[in-house]
Amino acid sequence: MADDIQIIKEAAVTEAMQERSNATFASRAVAATKIYGSGETSVRALDSVTVSFPSGEFTAIMGPSGSGKSTLLHCLAGLDDLTSGQVFIGDVEVTALDEKGKTRLRRDQVGFIFQSYNLVPTLTAEENIRLPLDLARRDADEEWLAKIIDIVGLGDRLTHRPTELSGGQQQRVAAARAMASKPDIVFADEPTGNLDSRRGSEILEFMRTAVKDFGQTIVMVTHDPISASYSDRVVLLADGQIVDEVRQPTVERVLDKLKSLEG
Repeated sequence: MADDIQIIKEAAVTEAMQERSNATFASRAVAATKIYGSGETSVRALDSVTVSFPSGEFTAIMGPSGSGKSTLLHCLAGLDDLTSGQVFIGDVEVTALDEKGKTRLRRDQVGFIFQSYNLVPTLTAEENIRLPLDLARRDADEEWLAKIIDIVGLGDRLTHRPTELSGGQQQRVAAARAMASKPDIVFADEPTGNLDSRRGSEILEFMRTAVKDFGQTIVMVTHDPISASYSDRVVLLADGQIVDEVRQPTVERVLDKLKSLEG
């Protein structure tokens, strides 16, 4: 009987190890280091960071001001170059690509939501939303686009150009654009920073649904514990290093972790 129990235990361990080895990652960093400047004035924004972001998971990156949150996000997305180390999107090593390769990768596999909106001023809101699909020469899933536009409340603003929209409306266009092509991964830097609480909650709920129901992967930088509570995992940075993480985060648990870092 004891032998049978041992065999069962060993089989369970083997199965767990196999599941881990089969895990797929939408993005990961290996010994990622980013140094700005040189000599005595140099700043080590990232200090040998190794972290993985499983496919189909919603991860929030948090930490005190200057901890390296946005730097990590930009390097993961191939928008900034590492000083040393590697970053991958899927099986592709981003750090090994030239600029043309990075541009193609971002166009075909990545969605972005950043505070600066990055909308094309000569295009309407609808044209901005459809832009990733047009650049990739892909047909739009009209039902999917209609759902996005409804959730972010842009139905009556589709013909307006960015200069005719408020900051919050421009951010909603940027959020809809990031999701339009159903990318492999979405990188979001404070995606609800310019939205009121109701619109912000709607976008976070939509992002949560995109992960849960459609298997999308989202990596979001935020300073807001409420926004972080929508995620599956919170990764905490301090002084350019990962110092902790929170699974199944709640507002209270995230606040406690942040207070311990700032203390």
